Amino acid sequence: MSALSSALAYKRLLESNATLRMLRADHLPVMAATLDAHLGRPGTRTPTEDLHESIDADLEDLRDHFPQATRTAKAYCDDWRQAGILVRRPATAARGETYELTAAGFDAIRMLEQLRTPPQTATESRLVSLAQAVRQLAIDTDPDSSRRLASLRAERDRIDAEIARVRRGDPRSLVLDRRRANERVADILQQAGGLPADFARVRARFEELNQDLRISILSAESSQSKVLDEVFRGVDLIESSDEGRTFSAFSALVRDPEQAAAFDEDIAAILDRDFSAALTPETRRSLRTLMRQMKDGSREVSDILTEFARGLRRYVHSHEFQRDRVMRTLIQDALAAAAPVAEHRKPYDDLDVDLELSSVPLGSLGEVILHDPAEFDAGDELGEAGESVIDFAELIAIARESEIDFAELTDNVNAALDGGGSISVAEVLHRFPATQGLASVVGLLSLASTYGTVEPDAREQIVWNGIDGIERSAVIRRHHFTEGIRL
Repeated sequence: MSALSSALAYKRLLESNATLRMLRADHLPVMAATLDAHLGRPGTRTPTEDLHESIDADLEDLRDHFPQATRTAKAYCDDWRQAGILVRRPATAARGETYELTAAGFDAIRMLEQLRTPPQTATESRLVSLAQAVRQLAIDTDPDSSRRLASLRAERDRIDAEIARVRRGDPRSLVLDRRRANERVADILQQAGGLPADFARVRARFEELNQDLRISILSAESSQSKVLDEVFRGVDLIESSDEGRTFSAFSALVRDPEQAAAFDEDIAAILDRDFSAALTPETRRSLRTLMRQMKDGSREVSDILTEFARGLRRYVHSHEFQRDRVMRTLIQDALAAAAPVAEHRKPYDDLDVDLELSSVPLGSLGEVILHDPAEFDAGDELGEAGESVIDFAELIAIARESEIDFAELTDNVNAALDGGGSISVAEVLHRFPATQGLASVVGLLSLASTYGTVEPDAREQIVWNGIDGIERSAVIRRHHFTEGIRL
């Protein structure tokens, strides 16, 4: 490809690609920050009025630092929707409409995040994954069964040798060190970061496919419409498309109980490893919610797929397409008759013809509010409440049943540290029994995580009595306090 053809192709991409339009915007910092804050999480949909209100509040702070943030949130959202960064859809749970990010919006925000915190360019785990993928592709596509059998036997010998090394305690079979384990976690999360954009892209493709099928129904003759015949025979054309089959396979894998349970067990095992203690809370949260994000995204796209399929079937079986065909024919006839006239008269010329237009006001069904007489019923007249005695001890007991008494736990820690030095959670429980059972233990661990220190390699046993009076114990990482707590 020559430099000229490449330059022209890049120019067309620059003009047509919504992701590049967002990255070229003058107010990119404002756009990326506000959209990421309010719509950046997978599957997030926000009512239009709520998003306008939230972005207007953000703009109050941003205007002091960014001169581009001079317009209203509604004006910005309209521009972003026309640019293909936002999509506005009817709300399903209530009247009104919602905003959500398009695949282009997710891609642009992900690119910015990668530029701000670039990953390591050539990690060991990435190179190993690449080599394994290339090796597996070479085996799976080899038509020679003898070579495939040789490759499989070699793989079996390698696994047998690895099993033998593990049994002998060979140093080469030890677990990954912390650095390489963190690299693999980063690679996993980097791959998972593209899921929201992938789901948005699949949903947009299903919308295009649904529109194309309806257009083909209107444009084809009654005797030549293959789409009509297949819909009448009960064929789900959207789900049977290439995109539909690919997504159905992914959705079935995510919804499989055994696969999901195995995935969750693997994530729990990773988070219980020693190296995971050094991971940031955000990284641990991303790993823990990874399967839920895939399930939510899959469920959302599955609902859209089902809605489109039902809508297309209803459109055909109700014969609405025949009415639309008649309307399309009338419009085409009118355009054909107007083409010769356009050579002599302009569309805005006065033809001295008066047309009686409809006087029915046009509006949205969302503006219609049913009259509910119950809304104007104030109910029975309120009477004066009699005096009563409040038992504060009973109120405190009720509060302790539903909430952790952090004030009591803080006093216990400060009293235990009165002599100086440091004290662990187990020692605090030994001096001050857990009056709320397990809730007191959880509260002490929460305070230690915030105001104390954690030793990942050290363990200690804690003992407490539950609310039922039965003694219980657990082995945990050592948490200790070195100074008093000031809430």
